[in-house]
Amino acid sequence: MTEPEILDCRGQRCPLPVIALARRLPARPIGATLRVLADDPAAAADIPAWCRMRGQEYEGSPAPDTYDVRRVS
Repeated sequence: MTEPEILDCRGQRCPLPVIALARRLPARPIGATLRVLADDPAAAADIPAWCRMRGQEYEGSPAPDTYDVRRVS
């Protein structure tokens, strides 16, 4: 398994981290993981919700302010 690509959104406020995720994820191959770094407190709810709405897999938060999203479609 390869390391996830990092999308650094620290310092950005809602909704910018989710917008950046929506733009970057389609460029990744299916099955790849994108690690979003976001220190906006809203990201903890917004990123998993975006994954549910868009049919992508939220893999969890392996560290504070870190969110892993796997592209499934």
